[in-house]
Amino acid sequence: MYVAIAGNIGSGKTTMTNMLAEHFGWVPVYEHIDNNPYISDFYEDMRRWAFNLQVYFLHRRFAHVIASCKEHKNIVQDRTLYEDAYIFAPTLHAMGLLSSRDYETYRSLFDLLISLTPKPDLLLYLKASVPTLINLITKRGRNYESSIRLDYITSLNKRYDEWIDGFEGRKIMVDVDNLNIIDSPEDFGKVVEMINAEINGLF
Repeated sequence: MYVAIAGNIGSGKTTMTNMLAEHFGWVPVYEHIDNNPYISDFYEDMRRWAFNLQVYFLHRRFAHVIASCKEHKNIVQDRTLYEDAYIFAPTLHAMGLLSSRDYETYRSLFDLLISLTPKPDLLLYLKASVPTLINLITKRGRNYESSIRLDYITSLNKRYDEWIDGFEGRKIMVDVDNLNIIDSPEDFGKVVEMINAEINGLF
């Protein structure tokens, strides 16, 4: 069983990954963003570091999911390879922060790696409005996120909604604006019920 968690910056992917791994006994596969050598530089100068950041994410996520799927029977992944290519990279390109040459190089790398990557059996999309995302980002207080541009978050959110509508495969939308999985066991239980319903349909 390969379950993936998708969602914009601050939507709660890591928290959801933690809670689902503990509840179902799945092995979590994390993004490890705090160890990213490019992330702080990127938020300070997005145009200079966009390509470096995207290639780093692409490589790390690919390596993690391949190794984890080989080693473990059931995993839950914090963010997918798809989001890099269909949301983050094109958003940076559209904003003029990633050149067409770099974008085309990046997409050719993605096309190669995705052909070697297993597709998730189930995708959870953590959908949140921009005000909710800004509130959650501010609450967690990561220094390098203090300079995130509002237009960047807004553009990402629009692409997320478009991407999830066209995603072919089993998927669940979790309404982050109205479900508080951290403080409400009842809300987390609703997510578990949705997952169980989908999992039962897989077998």
